[in-house]
Amino acid sequence: MKGSVRDSAILCKQAAVQIAELSTDAKNALLRAMADALEAQATTILAANAEDMTAAREKGIGEAMLDRLALDEGRVRGIAEALRQVAALPDPVGQVTRSERSAKGFTIERVRVPLGVIAMIYEARPNVTADAAALCLKAGNGVILRGGSEAVRSNRAIAACLCGVLREAGLSEHALMLLDDLSREAMLELMQLSEIVDLIIPRGGEGLIRFVTENARVPVIKHYKGVCHLYVDAKANLDKALDILIDGKTSRPSACNALETLLVHADVAAAFLPRAARALRERRVELLGDERARALCPNMGPASDDDFATEFLSLKLTVGIVDSKDAAIAHIRRHGSDHTEVIATEDQAAAECFVHAMRSAVVMVNASSRFSDGGELGLGAEIGISTTRLHAYGPMGAESLTVERFVVRGDGQVRHPQSRLPTP
Repeated sequence: MKGSVRDSAILCKQAAVQIAELSTDAKNALLRAMADALEAQATTILAANAEDMTAAREKGIGEAMLDRLALDEGRVRGIAEALRQVAALPDPVGQVTRSERSAKGFTIERVRVPLGVIAMIYEARPNVTADAAALCLKAGNGVILRGGSEAVRSNRAIAACLCGVLREAGLSEHALMLLDDLSREAMLELMQLSEIVDLIIPRGGEGLIRFVTENARVPVIKHYKGVCHLYVDAKANLDKALDILIDGKTSRPSACNALETLLVHADVAAAFLPRAARALRERRVELLGDERARALCPNMGPASDDDFATEFLSLKLTVGIVDSKDAAIAHIRRHGSDHTEVIATEDQAAAECFVHAMRSAVVMVNASSRFSDGGELGLGAEIGISTTRLHAYGPMGAESLTVERFVVRGDGQVRHPQSRLPTP
């Protein structure tokens, strides 16, 4: 949308009031219509995305970013289906999460209400344009979208499609505001609007997250890097562990829930690690190991301390051998990013110990890290995976875009009876 960032934010705040008043049925119908429109306009969206991809390749953008940027017919259908899944979810707005009777005779309720205006700042992910819009609207919020320059055409095509549905429904298109000005100065202005914007969620590289966190006056929930680990325990089923490893590393290495480090208990390292290394090399994964791992698999390169803390977002994996579950936990605490951690084990006690020891937003037991995703965890879609311990932690769906307030229902009670007017 054209105009100053502040003017755009004010328009979004005004439109958000309209969205907050919509019924559940009206919001769900709106989202289903948006899904239909995305599929109907797929040709236009894909043409815009093709231009973005050409420009990105000419700029020399890396493969991980290109994979996040790319759309095809299947991905457009997936985006539309995510909107339908959000429509099918329970409406969080108006949910009474707690109700109790006071000793003074009134009822105390905690009720979910919209946050207000949510700003998304993101890079090279055109699907976020639709996902963020759907989740914010479902939760009764307005949304301001500030995408990256590499996806500018794709984002405009998707936003235009969704705004068209808002207009057709008789609603203000300003409830979904895609900013035209992609300058850093405009982004800084957006981040200062604490009286208008209620929450900022940045999604992108580490540099973007740090910039937003350090400069925003608006509360920020960080979708920080995903340095995700798989720990293969001494009592792991090695066949299961290998499947979890291959899926976690190779199914989509550019995703933030892809594995970046494999830790193997010394008792099973000789049986597991050479087999795993062969399977990974067949899938073109570059392996970097500690000294003990390289002794078992000499073709591995050496892994530095920095490597173990790196989110590669590519077919590269660090490997370490540990002497105990506690050593694996200590390694993860030192190098992890509080995103997603996985243990492969048939020992229930070891699994529970691992779960309780991890501070990460998502912990998996005998399941791939790739399930750390809002759609897979029942949220329909996600607006991000929070690694910030505020009101939301882990994949964030519509419920995470609301807050609880108190509603008190009484019958004339007063706190200080002496303040009552005297009876005439």
